[in-house]
Amino acid sequence: MRGRAIGLALLLTLGLALPARADEPPGEWGPLFNGRNLDGWVNVNCAPDTFYVKGNEIITTGQPIGFLRTAKQYENFLCEFEWKHVPPAPDAVGNSGFFVWCDAFPAATGGPGLNPFSRGIEVQVLVNLEKKDSYTSHGDLFSIHGARCVPDRPHPQGWERCLPSERRCKGAGEWNHYRVEGNDGRITLAVNGKVVSGVSKCNPRKGYLALESEGSECHFRNLRIKELPSTAPKPGEIAIDGTGFKRLYNGADLTNWKQEPGHRGHWVAKGPVLSYDGKSEAKDKDLWSEKSYGDLVMVCDWRFPAKPKKTPRPLILPNGDYDTDEAGKQKMVVVDDVGDSGIYLRGSSKSQVNMWCWPIGSGEVYGYRTDKSMPPEVRKGVTPKVKADRKPGDWNRFIITMKGDRLNVNLNGQAVIEDAKLPGVARTGPIALQHHGDAVEFGNIWIKELK
Repeated sequence: MRGRAIGLALLLTLGLALPARADEPPGEWGPLFNGRNLDGWVNVNCAPDTFYVKGNEIITTGQPIGFLRTAKQYENFLCEFEWKHVPPAPDAVGNSGFFVWCDAFPAATGGPGLNPFSRGIEVQVLVNLEKKDSYTSHGDLFSIHGARCVPDRPHPQGWERCLPSERRCKGAGEWNHYRVEGNDGRITLAVNGKVVSGVSKCNPRKGYLALESEGSECHFRNLRIKELPSTAPKPGEIAIDGTGFKRLYNGADLTNWKQEPGHRGHWVAKGPVLSYDGKSEAKDKDLWSEKSYGDLVMVCDWRFPAKPKKTPRPLILPNGDYDTDEAGKQKMVVVDDVGDSGIYLRGSSKSQVNMWCWPIGSGEVYGYRTDKSMPPEVRKGVTPKVKADRKPGDWNRFIITMKGDRLNVNLNGQAVIEDAKLPGVARTGPIALQHHGDAVEFGNIWIKELK
């Protein structure tokens, strides 16, 4: 019996197909994890050592909170794996998860806390926590951060969450087996050999698979997958693609950034957050990337942590001019001001995508808007079409696309700058996070270089 168990484990580790069950869809099993390293996986927002490989296992320390996703998206599939928690004490809670059909990046949900997790459907991986009326520790399926699903059994509080039909999970330090099937927007979960949970009508229904880091040590092994035929998801049912994106901030230190001595203690890595207190002692107080970039797409979350102060700020017209009264004096309006910063593109402060609390909103390109030598259409083009900032203190998300001398800025899901021309902008140059004397925080900084 012992020899048979060893042989089974070896087959799973190598990703070899086991004899198919009578009700199993046809297809070939393959490894989801090669047993040696994290090739085929992407560390989205954790420290470099949060997930590591040891003894044919993927292990997460649980700190910082975040996730490790597959490098490719999956649509319809069967996936099997084993997991066990190693909490700090026998009765301590062990928490992790397996995300299905999730986006490439954490969801941009706003609020004062940086969201660590993606939109998708979570398969709960949890021990030592029981609250039977709302959630359990042995096989829940539920939507997170804007994903949608319909549970097989109505939840007591009406949540989009399926509680398992029975308890089949083993405790801390013991291996459990999960079999997850995703097909045509439906997900079922078998815990240690029996299906106990299901959800349907999922959106997204194509995306990444991911392992969650959520506070405690968890081990995964024998991850294998069988892809099933497509059922043609619509574009709105496919998760956000992360192909080609690389992390510019690694969640642990200032690798990839020029670390001037005067920055020390001011530009600081605080887990997922790159924090600046506004007080760098360097000659150049801006934080510059080591690498230069040309055409790119950049994802960047940001917020100002200061308490708002009532401050008068000027009104700006759609053409980029300041609004004035009959005497030619700038019109002002009092706003809740929490700070000022920006992102420099192509090595120049002139091509700065602004972050501030002015009535016009963030995303404008100050150096071009205020340059009266620029043609009217240029100054109008770099003036935001809409104010899309969240309330002071909340996180915002830029998606900045720079191609040639053309700039597009999406802020919190709204296009604020569209196809703006930046005459004379350099072809390449480093990126900078701007010092403006105010405290500011950044997170989820990703770059995709365009060909």
